[in-house]
Amino acid sequence: MSRKRRLSVEDREIWGRVAQTTRPLSSDLTRVFQTEPESGTGEPPAPTPRQKLKPVPPIGRTVLRPNPANPPPGHDLAHPLSEALSRVPVQMDKRQFQRMSRGKLVPEARIDLHGMTLAQAHGALNGFILRAHGQGLRLVLVITGKGKSVADDGPIPRRPGALKQDVPSWLRMAPLASVVLEIREAHPRHGGSGAYYVYLRRAR
Repeated sequence: MSRKRRLSVEDREIWGRVAQTTRPLSSDLTRVFQTEPESGTGEPPAPTPRQKLKPVPPIGRTVLRPNPANPPPGHDLAHPLSEALSRVPVQMDKRQFQRMSRGKLVPEARIDLHGMTLAQAHGALNGFILRAHGQGLRLVLVITGKGKSVADDGPIPRRPGALKQDVPSWLRMAPLASVVLEIREAHPRHGGSGAYYVYLRRAR
């Protein structure tokens, strides 16, 4: 059996001095380390109820619905092209431009690109415009149609209205850009949105 150690008189004196320097824990620390509730009931506090989470639908079944307040933009190719042409600053004589816009200027020559593939139409347009410029003509008419679906035998499917969309770009590219002064949609009496007025520069 272990023997209890008894303090000497000197040890007791030292311990008494140490005990006098000790201070009780503050009330704040007491609350931190307190294990019993302050009510004194002896019962542990009730657990905080967990917030119920809304179930998330599976990714494969999620349905994205359009917002009716912000409908997606349309993909009308013809309308923006007409607006773009109307916003281009006028390069030709203003008085002649007004007469042309009202259908009062009669085209001196015309070409109809209906039924051609894009490659055929591009080559035919280049030849027609260069010949007309060489002959000193000023106003010619290029008929493209309004964009009905047609069969195409090329390797790439031909989109509806391809000629109507591509002709203005061809007229602004070499070798035609140097001889073309103005491009506008024709007056209804000359084909309307299915044709273009092409006003040429003077031949030198």
